[in-house]
Amino acid sequence: MHTARTAAVVGGGFYGCMLAEWLARGGMQVELVEREDDLLRRASLANQARVHGGYHYPRSLLTGLRSRANLPRFVAEFPDCIDTSFTKIYAIAARHSHVTARHFVGFCRRIGAPVAPAPAHLARLFDPALVEAVFAVEEFAFDATKLRRACRRRLAAAGVGVRLTTEVTHIAPHPRGGLVVTARGPAGDHDLWVDRVFNCTYARLNTLLAAAGVAPIPLRHEVAEMALVEMPEALVHLGVTVMCGPFFSVMPFPSRGLHSFSHVRYTPHTSWTDGPAGILDGHRYLAATAPRTRFPLMLRDAVRYMPALADCRQVDSLWEIKTVLPANDKDDGRPILFEHDVGLRGLSCVLAAKIDNVFDMLDAIPQADAPPSRRAA
Repeated sequence: MHTARTAAVVGGGFYGCMLAEWLARGGMQVELVEREDDLLRRASLANQARVHGGYHYPRSLLTGLRSRANLPRFVAEFPDCIDTSFTKIYAIAARHSHVTARHFVGFCRRIGAPVAPAPAHLARLFDPALVEAVFAVEEFAFDATKLRRACRRRLAAAGVGVRLTTEVTHIAPHPRGGLVVTARGPAGDHDLWVDRVFNCTYARLNTLLAAAGVAPIPLRHEVAEMALVEMPEALVHLGVTVMCGPFFSVMPFPSRGLHSFSHVRYTPHTSWTDGPAGILDGHRYLAATAPRTRFPLMLRDAVRYMPALADCRQVDSLWEIKTVLPANDKDDGRPILFEHDVGLRGLSCVLAAKIDNVFDMLDAIPQADAPPSRRAA
């Protein structure tokens, strides 16, 4: 068998890029295979661009703690990709919220997240009959375009080979050990013979497992709409989240110079669960359909809580498949899934939903998956 330790990382989102770099810097020869024509084109781009500070997860202490720990690490690692120029406020709804203002403050203190009553001029933006309290917090946004450039530089510096516009169509054991990855690119099909394969395809995790003849992992998917809007001048330097329940969030979206607008009730359009009964390729499903925007519904509900939003204007919508573990529907937690030898020896699967928690993925890599130089003594 080949003597150098080799790996194929399938999926060129942020997690795939960071894992490929980590493996290469540990001494492995790594090929990164991405179906799109560039890195960070899918879920790493079509999201709220939020660098979480833990505030979003008062019902999942572990996720809150990990977000709080990872925020400074992420900012230190990617300082040129971070937008800190806005004020972030969290408003606690007076009705239908899963948390009270007292609960929220207690949670923030428990995870070590700065929180203070919002200045009066910001608190007055909300309807006091519908909002119990408004808080100023420490939360940032990332620029996905700058993050893509940073990933390109880091992969090149680590010596990772990058194959774009290339789709993995088959994975099988090699008779002499390791795995053979068949990939279809612009020049046709070609095979990669590697020791390890890391499935970092997020919404297509089970699609790739099917290409390997492996049973699917139970996953829940939904077609998600992220509206992009121009904010009224008075609100352009704000990020707003009303929580915790069927409410909304508006965040700066630095790569477009706009704000993202999402709503817990209206952002999800269609949902399904992968399982033994079948797998739906969400990317192909989305490409074949033409969902109608629900932004008018998002805005109509949000204006009840924050009347000044009435003057924001929709410019675009980003559409993507959001994928989560069904077990986290109740507490909204977002742990890292890292499974080793999934159906085939040497095939690993990674699933994560929050860009800023990428370090949890690197810390969670099983010893068997790590390059020899990175294994514990």
